[in-house]
Amino acid sequence: MSQRDTLVHLFAGGCGGTVGAILTCPLEVVKTRLQSSSVTLYISEVQLNTVNGASVNRVARVSPGPLHCLKIILQKEGPRSLFRGLGPNLVGVAPSRAIYFAAYSTCKERLNNVFVADSTQVHMVSAGAAGFTAITATNPIWLVKTRLQLDARNRGERRMSAFDCIRKVYRTDGLKGFYRGMSASYAGISETVIHFVIYESIKRKLLEHKIASSIDDDEESTKEASDFAGLMLAAATSKTCATSIAYPHEVVRTRLREEGTKYRSFFQTLALVVKEEGYSSLYRGLTTHLVRQIPNTAIMMCTYEVVVYLLNG
Repeated sequence: MSQRDTLVHLFAGGCGGTVGAILTCPLEVVKTRLQSSSVTLYISEVQLNTVNGASVNRVARVSPGPLHCLKIILQKEGPRSLFRGLGPNLVGVAPSRAIYFAAYSTCKERLNNVFVADSTQVHMVSAGAAGFTAITATNPIWLVKTRLQLDARNRGERRMSAFDCIRKVYRTDGLKGFYRGMSASYAGISETVIHFVIYESIKRKLLEHKIASSIDDDEESTKEASDFAGLMLAAATSKTCATSIAYPHEVVRTRLREEGTKYRSFFQTLALVVKEEGYSSLYRGLTTHLVRQIPNTAIMMCTYEVVVYLLNG
């Protein structure tokens, strides 16, 4: 039974991640471009008046907003570029989410025998262990996805394929090159922990409310459409809180994964970004990330819960 439960969570996690990745891929591309140091800083001419009245042109680096970035991508690269990196994303998201949810479920089951069942400690340790396992196993896939999303080429130009990217990374940095940005991903485990602690707390409150209502009405407690809507709301709320707190690691991770980057480690990148671009740059792309992540997480978690419910009867 325990092995069957693990397989159910593996399959459900894979389904949830795949559906969410397909539906929100264009927003993922825009977010990655906004986080980048090179692609997202567009050059514009600003006319200035000098003291003697003569006018001069100065070239200024301007960080675009999400809509401007989306417009530039569509104009210069075409609609297909909004799905850059979808291949590696689909290759990686199913095993990544499957590994994550299976590790989370297994760890939570075992820790329930050590700590108070379904306590905050259980959810925090389980989420942390699951995040570490999934990141370590799938980081090379996410590096390739990021490189493809940052590959800004005009219409008609030959685009870099996933295999081209893999060969280039290996030729340039060897096997270690596929693990760039993993330190930032480990730092991002804090986001996962916060997300699942809040999610499980809201989920437990919803369950307690439903049980209390069914007892009052003397009815049998069954799954309804409103229950899944509540789970989607719980997932969206918890992810918003977690993302807003831990977002800077996303920017650092993208910078570390850039090609020919000057960024070397997590803290060096963090300090350099703040020094050169200010603290606000650590939250570049946050709006786009939230617009993408909230529906993505809601879709993923709801799909996961639905699949688990259907398979477990």
